[in-house]
Formats: sequence, structure tokens, C-alpha cells
Amino acid sequence: MALLSRLRCITVDVTGTLLAYKGELGDYYCMAAKSVGLPCPDYKRVHEGFKLAYKEMAKNYPCFGFAAKMPNIVWWKTCVRDSFVRAGYDYDEDTFEKIFRRIYASFGSSAPYTVFPDSQPFLRWAREKGLIVGIISNAEYRYQDVILPALGVNQGTEWDFGVFSGLEGVEKPDPRIYEIALERAGNIAPEEALHIGDSFRKDYVPAKSVGMHALLVDRFKTPDAKEWRKSGAIVLPDLVAVKEFLTSEISAC
Repeated sequence: MALLSRLRCITVDVTGTLLAYKGELGDYYCMAAKSVGLPCPDYKRVHEGFKLAYKEMAKNYPCFGFAAKMPNIVWWKTCVRDSFVRAGYDYDEDTFEKIFRRIYASFGSSAPYTVFPDSQPFLRWAREKGLIVGIISNAEYRYQDVILPALGVNQGTEWDFGVFSGLEGVEKPDPRIYEIALERAGNIAPEEALHIGDSFRKDYVPAKSVGMHALLVDRFKTPDAKEWRKSGAIVLPDLVAVKEFLTSEISAC
């Protein structure tokens, strides 16, 4: 029996599964600096600075400051300022404000993202098959309200409900985010749901831990995929392959 016939809901990760970042982080920091007449910051230093700053903010104020009731823009302003400082750029307040506004606006638009060509067809196909489609993402509110709609991935045509860490106060790999998704889908049984993502640790393991089916999409041929398969995970190259897998008579995950 095909797995599809046993499902009532499919949940899908966003970044790396439905869409990807376009270009490098330094591209957007460079454009912001140029907009105020400054030279481009060093790409590598900015990238390393951002990784450290983001990790620190995520540790101190998880879920984009949800528990601390920190406004989204304040969370990102603190993170971006620290990114620049760690990279060796300590701009004055007025200059930084102008640079930050440009960066914040860019990442709150469709500009830095590209949707994989199989994403919308897959989501629409799932809904046409009568499945409830949910989005689960460690992301802030702009993904739901601005970014996904701007990219043509709309609630009502491509997906039915979203569970975003910045709005829920819980993030992957915490299994609770998957339990919230099951509740939002109508309190369905976990064995009637499938989660699709690109991270073994954040997507596959916690979804399976609550009793859901799970599989992974490996669009970028990550070296870790071999270990994922050894651990029992179904790993497929894209959502076209996922569709074929779900309708095959021997599918199980």
C-alpha cells in the first residue's frame, strides 16, 4: 500500500527544502554599506561575524526573543550590529542605523531567496490529494506574513497552516513544535502525518520521536546523507522524487 493513502497531513520545512538563499550574506551587507557611501565590508569576516553573533543571540534570546518579548527588529538589530563589530566594523549610530534598515528590509523581502522549481507544484499536488499541508520553520513572523507570499508560496493555495518558531516560542529540534503542528492539523494521529525536511537533527529525529513519518530531501548532496541513510532515514534528491516515493506501492518511512 502506498504511504500516500495512509496520510492526512504533510508538513514541510522551508529553508533548504522549499527555498534557498540567493547569493552570499556579504552581497546584502555590501549593498547596504554602498548605499551610505561606504566600501564593501570583507565578505569572509562578515560571514564569520554573523555566524558567531547569530549563535549568541539564539542562545540568549531563542525563538527571535519570544520569551523576552523582544521586538523582532530589535533582535535583528542587535545581531547585525554584533556581526559588524565582530568583523571589525564599528560604525557610528547614524551610519549603522541606515545600513541596518537596508539589510532588514532586504531580508524581509523576496530578494535574498529563490524557490526550488518543484516546491509549489508539490505543495499544490498534496493539497489536491486532500492532504492538509503545514509549514514548520525556525523562522520569524516575516516568513509567514511577507516572505513566503512574496515568493508565491501562499497560505490557501500551497499550504494550510504554519508553525514558525518566532511566533510559537518553540523551535526545532524540540519535538513540541511537531506536536503543535499535529494539533493545528486538527489533532490528527502522528502516524497519519509525514514531515519532510533537510536536517537529520532538526527535522527527521524529532518528527520520528513523536510518531510521525519522516523523510529527508538532500538537494545539495551533503556528505552527511550517507550517515543519514545508515541511520534508517529515507533520503531523496528533491520533491519530484518525494512525490514518486509517496505514490509507490512499497513506500514506508
